[in-house]
Amino acid sequence: MTAPRRTLPQLQAAARACTICAEHLPLGPRPVFQLHRDARILIAGQAPGRRVHESGIPFDDASGQRLREWMGISRDDFYDPRRVAILPMGFCYPGTGPSGDLPPRSECAPAWRAPMLAGLRHLQLTLVLGQYALAYHLADAPPTVTDAVLQWQSSWPDLLALPHPSPRNNLWLKRNPWFEAEVLPALRTRVGSLLSP
Repeated sequence: MTAPRRTLPQLQAAARACTICAEHLPLGPRPVFQLHRDARILIAGQAPGRRVHESGIPFDDASGQRLREWMGISRDDFYDPRRVAILPMGFCYPGTGPSGDLPPRSECAPAWRAPMLAGLRHLQLTLVLGQYALAYHLADAPPTVTDAVLQWQSSWPDLLALPHPSPRNNLWLKRNPWFEAEVLPALRTRVGSLLSP
């Protein structure tokens, strides 16, 4: 006999109490995500940074400010789980390495991602930020995030790859002016149409 499938609220409660990689987390577990079954947009990110770990609010940092500007939406809309789901590849802050935050913990996505995504039945657009989220969401992902972003017009109608909005990517944005000139206006139009009453 198979166990009954958990509801999305049950999954969220279990994930918020998760400790499967606690021994590897320098600040201990504090899963940070945002979900509701009615969400139409999913942000598939990497893992919370230290500031987000401290506040418990996803994208509560400079990256979040830039991402909201890219999407053309208010903070209230961004943090309305009925409109926007935020599901990073790793729910907890993984710590810092030599060149920035460490990758998301590998235990997290296999434990939680598939059943949570199955509960998001109204999604119409997934915004994929960074290489780990790209590899998970696209089996035939291009070799680099830049290659994936370049294919924004045609490849995946319900998925859009974006560079991570971190200030660390300022140089990438400077080298790729087409992103702000071409991709962001289309992104804002799409987001606006999905979130309009």
